[in-house]
Amino acid sequence: MRPWDGGVLAPLVDLVTGSACAGCGEPGRVLCRSCAAGLGDRARPVRPTPCPDGLAACWAAGEYAGLLRTLLLGHKEHAQLSLRRPLGRLLAGAVAGLVTPDGAAATAPCGPVVLVPVPSRSATVRARGHDATYALVRAAGAVLTAGGVPATPARLLRVGRVADQSGLDASERAANLAGSMHCPAPALARLARRHPAAYVVVCDDVLTTGATAREAQRALMSSGVPLVGIATVAATRKRSPGSQPH
Repeated sequence: MRPWDGGVLAPLVDLVTGSACAGCGEPGRVLCRSCAAGLGDRARPVRPTPCPDGLAACWAAGEYAGLLRTLLLGHKEHAQLSLRRPLGRLLAGAVAGLVTPDGAAATAPCGPVVLVPVPSRSATVRARGHDATYALVRAAGAVLTAGGVPATPARLLRVGRVADQSGLDASERAANLAGSMHCPAPALARLARRHPAAYVVVCDDVLTTGATAREAQRALMSSGVPLVGIATVAATRKRSPGSQPH
């Protein structure tokens, strides 16, 4: 017997169990068709402002605002786990933009894509009850593989003690994260055995100042792991000096 995956009955089950769309609040599935359609497919190159020196190429699926921000917060902070699939599809689009000339399977890279999630602190994962970033990376890997671009998640990075990033500006974030990540030797050895040649992409939910991405890049490259770039679901909007957020 095939495992049940919801199918046409999923909306009814969600309605009976009291689910509502994370975007608009309409009773039913955790993401209604209208909101899902509104996400679109907008992966594009992005750069934080100011940009950390030497930051690799970055792609994001959309701006960290409106519906996309609501969905990311719902998945990460409120354990709306059903959102990992639509958000994973967006992350897959950003990865495809990095590793293929036109994001199409017809021009897939000659080798597997290794998706490296930015690590979360153990205390944060315990408090939330799930590893939000890794869940998105797994979902993105499944989407890419199904589309003809073999991709696999690999937890190559570990993070030490860092302060909460909330409220820190770009320079403070960079100082807080400097030297905080490393690549354990066993994880690198497993990667080398399984994929002697691969396209490595750092993945995260949101690109803000670029400090986290730059530290992940530093840790990988200092361990001899070549990097294609950084892919995220969303990126904060570039703002000119003196502009007010809204």
